Amino acid sequence: MPGLEDLYREIILDHYRNPRNRGELDAPPATRTEGFNPLCGDEIVVYLDLDDAGVVEDIRIGGTGCSISQSSASMMSAAVKGKTVAEIEALTHAFKAMMSIHESSLDAYGDAADDDVEIPEDVKLGDLEALRGVVKFPVRIKCATLAWNTLAEGILQATADA
Repeated sequence: MPGLEDLYREIILDHYRNPRNRGELDAPPATRTEGFNPLCGDEIVVYLDLDDAGVVEDIRIGGTGCSISQSSASMMSAAVKGKTVAEIEALTHAFKAMMSIHESSLDAYGDAADDDVEIPEDVKLGDLEALRGVVKFPVRIKCATLAWNTLAEGILQATADA
């Protein structure tokens, strides 16, 4: 499916060139968390503002790195804004499940059979689906998951402080 691969490539490049939610929030009240991948030098900073009910009121991202890490951070920030911590946990689980597909389970186009991925039907990945092809390059999976790991750490900090 070369057409789908081209579309996914364009989505990744769009998020890299035009990142969503780029910037900073005052910390405090927001929680500032940094993530770093020592293998490649990618850096992600997540500013997270949770309300009293555990809903993401605002999120901002910063950092430097490859197109995969930066576009994943952009997609992640757009996907979690307005969601509860529980919804974010489900989304994170679904995204990491997609990232953990073994290369041997991919077809000739790099797509996994639907039954290889345990993504709940009520969790929609949206633009994050564009990162599915990253599993063909296992060393890049850490690039794609860096923002998610940083967000999880930020949520732990924010909820511990509450």
